[in-house]
Amino acid sequence: MEFLTPEEKASVPKTDCGLGHACQFCPKEATCALDKSYHNKILIENRLQEIDQIIVVLANKGGVGKSTISANLAAGLAKDGFRVGVADADIHGPNQSRFFGLAGAKIRTTKSGLDTLGFEDHAIEHPVNVGSLAFMLEDDTTPIVWRDAYKHDFIHHLIGSFDWGSLDFLVVDMPPGTGNELITLCDMLEGSNVSAVLVTSPQAVAQMDSLKAGRFCKERGLPVIGAAVNMAGVQCPHCHEEFHLFPDAGVTEALAEMDIAKIAEIPLSPEIAMGSDNGSPIVTSTPDGAVAQAFAPMIEAVAALGRKDFGHAVAETMKGVFEENLGDADLQAALSALPEGSEIGAEVVDILGQEASRLTLASQSTKDNR
Repeated sequence: MEFLTPEEKASVPKTDCGLGHACQFCPKEATCALDKSYHNKILIENRLQEIDQIIVVLANKGGVGKSTISANLAAGLAKDGFRVGVADADIHGPNQSRFFGLAGAKIRTTKSGLDTLGFEDHAIEHPVNVGSLAFMLEDDTTPIVWRDAYKHDFIHHLIGSFDWGSLDFLVVDMPPGTGNELITLCDMLEGSNVSAVLVTSPQAVAQMDSLKAGRFCKERGLPVIGAAVNMAGVQCPHCHEEFHLFPDAGVTEALAEMDIAKIAEIPLSPEIAMGSDNGSPIVTSTPDGAVAQAFAPMIEAVAALGRKDFGHAVAETMKGVFEENLGDADLQAALSALPEGSEIGAEVVDILGQEASRLTLASQSTKDNR
């Protein structure tokens, strides 16, 4: 395809093969005569149509706990009954496989795309679908030594080639920085329901970097749901008094200046670390504990987006039902059979019309409040 003239490229049929993975994973790529760029574009569009909300977890700073926040946010949303996926975009440190007890697991390429692997727990109804580069590596110690062009391609594969199925939420665990991976993702998700959760820790050096990510979101027009302050305090195992290991450099005030709400304060806890290492997020393993409850405000703030869109979807569906009833042949025949000037027929039409109008306004109001 790279050696075709512009005229020859224009003549390539815009016919999609229907496979759920990008051309790079196809054994027929070398001989395929279809338009590869068209297939890859359609692939991503089809995936995004099946995903309601995309939550990007970012910080710009490494080591503040983006992966911890991502895993527990995803598990908490699943515990609330949502269908959730976790896309591990941290190419150089893909840890979500371990956070969900899937370390060392491998995946296959199928007609539907690259396999996602499911995290199951008695506390959740739907498994959390996890997609990660870790599933393609020889082992967990294999380094990824890629230039930006390869990273760009992988971000497209992460969204387009992994078989996510229908999701209420896709949580994207971002790498540090506001560079290639984040720009590529934002470009690709333009027009989708995308929001961000910012992660920081209390000390000044972490704030300095994390607030840069907040500013990126503002300049990009990416809505920020709020910020989770990780490692916000420690409880003494002996006296149970709380103290701060890291000095608080005024994180609440700094966030407020950027009009970003603080939606969670997560303590520095060995329980979280053990849960992460053992592949069992604390929000599902010990949901009633104080540490797990610290995640609750963040999970609720994100879940509210899903509930808004659910209400919008219901309104749209019911509006369609009433509009269809107005034009239903049987209803029209029944109305025609009524005596001329009958008040019953007029009342039925009026009621259905009012309901359709009311739900149109409700649907629009839901959109405006997102």
